[in-house]
Amino acid sequence: MSDEQTAASDEAALREGMHRVRLEVGKAVVGQDGTVTGLLIALLAGGHVLLEGVPGVAKTLLVRSFSRALGLDTKRIQFTPDLMPGDVSGSLVYDARTGEFEFRAGPVFTNVVLADEINRTPPKTQAALLEAMEERQVSTDGVTRPLPEPFLVAATQNPVEHEGTYTLPEAQLDRFLLKLVVGIPDRDAEVAVLRRHANGFDPRELGEAGVQAAVAPADILAARRAAASVAVADDVLAYVVDLARATRESPSVELGVSPRASTGLLAAAKAWAWLGGYPAITPDHVQTMLVPTWRHRIRLRPEAEIEGVSVDAILSSVVQQTRVPI
Repeated sequence: MSDEQTAASDEAALREGMHRVRLEVGKAVVGQDGTVTGLLIALLAGGHVLLEGVPGVAKTLLVRSFSRALGLDTKRIQFTPDLMPGDVSGSLVYDARTGEFEFRAGPVFTNVVLADEINRTPPKTQAALLEAMEERQVSTDGVTRPLPEPFLVAATQNPVEHEGTYTLPEAQLDRFLLKLVVGIPDRDAEVAVLRRHANGFDPRELGEAGVQAAVAPADILAARRAAASVAVADDVLAYVVDLARATRESPSVELGVSPRASTGLLAAAKAWAWLGGYPAITPDHVQTMLVPTWRHRIRLRPEAEIEGVSVDAILSSVVQQTRVPI
């Protein structure tokens, strides 16, 4: 077998492992296949995910199951109004035995951080995640400490309850690669959920549900490198730029997407293409990932909001009106 055939076989095995992750998560979570795929794409692209959905749609269970299926360590941070930055990133603690201060790592030092109800904590504490999400490190008292790899922040927020919440600033939103809307499952899926609970399913005991690690951390990093190597033609790059410029020129948009959003769309499209076994991304891959990658990075004009215009509708219009390379 030649080196090229061996590389292709290894890559196929990695891809198969990622598909098995979805099957493992499905042992605990029903009816959220699209969200699981979005989490996988973010992981492969080295990004983070904002999960938005009403209470009770299994956002927390989804992230816990996803982490277990990947064989990764995960920690949950329940964001509350009294949470301090040190409670997230860690802080210096005085050791009376040695008479010195030592750093006590916060829950952000893990592979998968579940930032539950992130909009319930003030901006000062929200900002504690900024360096971790962008630089994969935490700086305290002049010392920089790297975070483990792979590293993923999955934050949740409730779209309907705004009392006692703090809107995420644009700089924070821009750090999330994808915003995934976790909806109510359809009737058949909801029946399946009730059937599992009737048979004794306990969402706190994922081991009893049969969720097992489908890949190793080294496989995840190898899959990331493989996804990043997916080819991109110049006309597809130009297509991404044209889409971004169209958002800035839309009459309903006050703030269009930034170049960081364009690079995020490119990375997400590469991950989606790699999962599908494509050697290069196509305009279809770009179009598929555009809405979840850009929906949280656009600010509408007040008059557009009053008229009930949605960001998703504007992005769909942008796709329809932008010339597609042949």
